[in-house]
Amino acid sequence: MGVRLQSLRNIDAFPRAEEHLLKKTHSGAIVSIIGLTIMATLFVHELKYYLTTYTVHQMSVDLKRGETLPIHINMTFPALPCEVLSVDAIDMSGKHEVDLDTNIWKLRMSKEGHIIGTEYLSDLVEKEHSAHKHDDSNDHHEDSSQEKHEHGFGSDAEKMIKNVKHAIQNGEGCRVYGVLDVQRVAGNFHISVHGLSIHVAQQIFDGLKDVNVSHVIHDLSFGPTYPGIHNPLDGTTRILHDTSGTFKYYIKIVPTEYRYLSKAVLPTNQFSVTEYFIPLREIERSWPAVYFLYDLSPITVTIKEERPSFLHFITRLCAVLGGTFALTGMLDRWMYRIIEAATKSKSRSILR
Repeated sequence: MGVRLQSLRNIDAFPRAEEHLLKKTHSGAIVSIIGLTIMATLFVHELKYYLTTYTVHQMSVDLKRGETLPIHINMTFPALPCEVLSVDAIDMSGKHEVDLDTNIWKLRMSKEGHIIGTEYLSDLVEKEHSAHKHDDSNDHHEDSSQEKHEHGFGSDAEKMIKNVKHAIQNGEGCRVYGVLDVQRVAGNFHISVHGLSIHVAQQIFDGLKDVNVSHVIHDLSFGPTYPGIHNPLDGTTRILHDTSGTFKYYIKIVPTEYRYLSKAVLPTNQFSVTEYFIPLREIERSWPAVYFLYDLSPITVTIKEERPSFLHFITRLCAVLGGTFALTGMLDRWMYRIIEAATKSKSRSILR
């Protein structure tokens, strides 16, 4: 039994010296303090790296079908009252979407920006527009005789015209916000005065130049937000002075999935945008508007949250701390030998 213990003791890689054989020096203490400081700093750095979440991006073909596309709108039109504004959505075939799950609020805004009234519209999007395309055409003028018959200038129309003119004189604006759920196909939605009869609009506005579509986009997104998302139109302000025209935003939507560390998946969309403004011309016959023309990318982006594994953390920690310990040990031996050599040479010179 004793022989076996002796054999086991022979393979000890960490032999112990007797206490009286150990020598502690000032240089060793300095190196030890430096080494401990470096190891503590590197340990904190590695711990932060282990606890930090980073993202990995992957791309694949978008295979989604038959789903709806949520459009979150939050815009202010400081020069147009809520009564004249309407929202319209058209898909790539040119037909207006029917039975949209639409939840839109219109807030009447004073000249100072205070809310003075609220209107909830469960279905703000027009549904029966087989003759309307609203794509810079002149359809409003072609059906003017029918619209005149429908709207006429009865007491309700005259009252509405009077209220709108009074609101415009007071500098009243409108804030439109809510959610549009449309089909996942290319299309556009726009905010304008297209919902008015041409004759009613002519009574309200002296000309097309008086339809001031100045606007502020507080938020425009196509799905829920995730950490790090950037919506390029948020905070956009476009103010017109003594002129008018049509704003067009060409949007490319990129389907996105965000996967959290908890394995939860958040389906949403990113987008890029190009802006174009068409000034009003003298021969122009279409009403100024703000268009958002969108198309979907066939590629979907998957963003995954990841974190280094615990085994990876332990491996890096051992490498860093072990390397620092070995380096400080070598430095201590070098300093000890240098100091010993200098001390011996000094002693010899004194003896001589």
